[in-house]
Amino acid sequence: MTFADNLAALPTIDHLAAIEVLDADGTVIDTVENKPGKSGSVKVYNHLAQVYGALTPEAASAGLTIFAEHTEDARANPGKHPNVDRLEQVLASGNPLGLRSVPSA
Repeated sequence: MTFADNLAALPTIDHLAAIEVLDADGTVIDTVENKPGKSGSVKVYNHLAQVYGALTPEAASAGLTIFAEHTEDARANPGKHPNVDRLEQVLASGNPLGLRSVPSA
């Protein structure tokens, strides 16, 4: 299945402005805004937060599957897909990251 096919199966994110990524101390290390070009990542991260509670290695593996063709492109072009790269880093390190939803105003 393609990334678009996988996204279509995930819950909507109309109620979200962003997803915050948190380090082990709970500090925000990145904010992925719900805007064109990033909304797919917000949808994936929101799903992972709902199912796994955080970006655990298990969640990262599932996320890489959801990102489908973007995962291979990210592996071939490090830095091109930072939200996919983050999942690879969690999987490689075993260090989970927190996720926090930011509701739309």
